[in-house]
Amino acid sequence: MPLHLSGPTPVRIHENLGEEFYDKVSPAQFPQHIIRYRNDAAAHSIGLGGLNDAAWIAHFGRFEPIAGSFPHPLALRYHGHQFGHYNPELGDGRGFLFAQFHQPSTETHQQPKLLDLGTKGSGQTPYSRTADGRLTLKGAVREILATELLDAYGVATSHTFSVIETGEKLMRNDEPSPTRSSVLVRLLHSHIRIGSFQRLAYFNKLEELKTLTRHVVRYHYAALDPEAEITELAPAFIHALAGRVAEMVAGWMAAGFVHGVLNTDNFNVTGESFDYGPWRFLPYFDPSFTAAYFDHQRRYAFGRQPQAAMWALCRLADCFTEIVQIEKLEESLAQFYPLLEQKLSEKYIYRLGLAQPEKHNPEFSELLLKAAAATQMPFARLFAELYGGEVDFDKADPRWQTHQQLLDLQQACRAMSPRQSAADLQAVKKLTPISMDIEQVEAIWAPIADNDDWSSLDQIITDIRRFKAAFQS
Repeated sequence: MPLHLSGPTPVRIHENLGEEFYDKVSPAQFPQHIIRYRNDAAAHSIGLGGLNDAAWIAHFGRFEPIAGSFPHPLALRYHGHQFGHYNPELGDGRGFLFAQFHQPSTETHQQPKLLDLGTKGSGQTPYSRTADGRLTLKGAVREILATELLDAYGVATSHTFSVIETGEKLMRNDEPSPTRSSVLVRLLHSHIRIGSFQRLAYFNKLEELKTLTRHVVRYHYAALDPEAEITELAPAFIHALAGRVAEMVAGWMAAGFVHGVLNTDNFNVTGESFDYGPWRFLPYFDPSFTAAYFDHQRRYAFGRQPQAAMWALCRLADCFTEIVQIEKLEESLAQFYPLLEQKLSEKYIYRLGLAQPEKHNPEFSELLLKAAAATQMPFARLFAELYGGEVDFDKADPRWQTHQQLLDLQQACRAMSPRQSAADLQAVKKLTPISMDIEQVEAIWAPIADNDDWSSLDQIITDIRRFKAAFQS
């Protein structure tokens, strides 16, 4: 039975684009449905917080439609560059757009926010090729961990909405197999990607390209006029998206996060991080640290993420060269790196529990990174021990007293004011730093794999949310 909601309005906005932009598909039928994770806070934000487990499984395990949204799931069409090579055979191969909602804005005179529920591991589509359209349970657990911790750091990210174990056994080359299977649902403002524009440019569908641009601006960029001339609108949209991407990437860098697969189909039009595969968090500062074992050229290494993001934005600009002057497209991206540097400094200062200075200090990031590189201090511990600008040398890493770079960094922090009260600062400093390095991830997964023991995952989610409440207070 379709679900009827009050509050946020279920909608079918993506269908307005027309069938050129998607394929109607059917979800897989799974032999089993065990709820392993439900994000009740995210569910409440779109009016779904009151679902009992049976209704949750009906909608996020069997994908019975939500009244007012799509009667059939939509597999979105897109292309993309994968590790620098163009692939015209992409598209939603193991996921689909399940539902959309208009969420009323809490700000006066602001338009409602559009929210998507999309899937991962929900079965084969026309774009699956030889793949099975499934997701391993370990992959879903890793996505929970990534989204929870990035959200705690204030990074613009998708939210893992639901994970249901599905009872199938999957064969994978990068996991001990057969391995357990799952289906995941994510909450995101948009699943439209840079690759969505690339597909239209590839087929020279210029009218559809204009339609998609106006659609994205209408629903996600309230400051722009969707009816403006495309020669003005496209550069304005690219410029606005570049600003959001710069902030997202700065958030990754300050968190010590390595996404792993920054292909153009993994950048969406709202500048939110999503689709987590071989991600890692830095154990210590290393620009060459790479998340994906198959990234042999280190194309998407930690220190190359800004370059990868700029490269993806340039490929978006390429889509408009038939209808917009190249000079205008170049101008739309001119401020990406300066803005990224500013945002990175702001993110570092925020992570250290300090108030932003009146003037941007471009030297602060360099000072911090030099200290991190020279000392090889564990990355999470560096920020935790310096939080608020003061270090307790009796309890801190001994490197604080032996490396001048760290003492110089502390002195620079002391020149700034704390952004929290003394009590809030202490609440953060009392918490054990969460590194989320690969050893911790494997330690969380091992009892699930061996004994179906989920207590370690439950505990780390509790710890992350406790940190978020203290850190963002």
